Amino acid sequence: MTTNGTPRKRHVLILDDDIALAWPLKETLERRGYDATIVPEGTLALKFVSEHVLDAVVCDLHVARLEADLLHATIARSNPALAERFIFIAGNDGDSPFEKHVGWSELLVLHKPVEVDRLAVEVIRLAERNFSATNK
Repeated sequence: MTTNGTPRKRHVLILDDDIALAWPLKETLERRGYDATIVPEGTLALKFVSEHVLDAVVCDLHVARLEADLLHATIARSNPALAERFIFIAGNDGDSPFEKHVGWSELLVLHKPVEVDRLAVEVIRLAERNFSATNK
């Protein structure tokens, strides 16, 4: 709930400088009643995360100004629950050390090219799980 008693909208952060993926995802989520914010680089994302309540984060593994592993580790220290609600987007290679680490966790890694509808379904699944838990 918000401070005035109205239900809080679900909010998703899209951390990606690939506008060809980020913008259609934002539009799809907004059509489904979500707030979605695109942030193109890591340091801005950390600031945004510290100032907003988020239900899920979609994060490109190769984000500008702060690699995804450092971003995720920083958020995990300050907001461990949010760190569990990341979906990572990776290139086709699958060889990054962080991607291999994520493979041992329950965090989802999707490989480009990613279908926006599939990504939206996964984001909504995470966001709904969090929204239900925080609004009981």
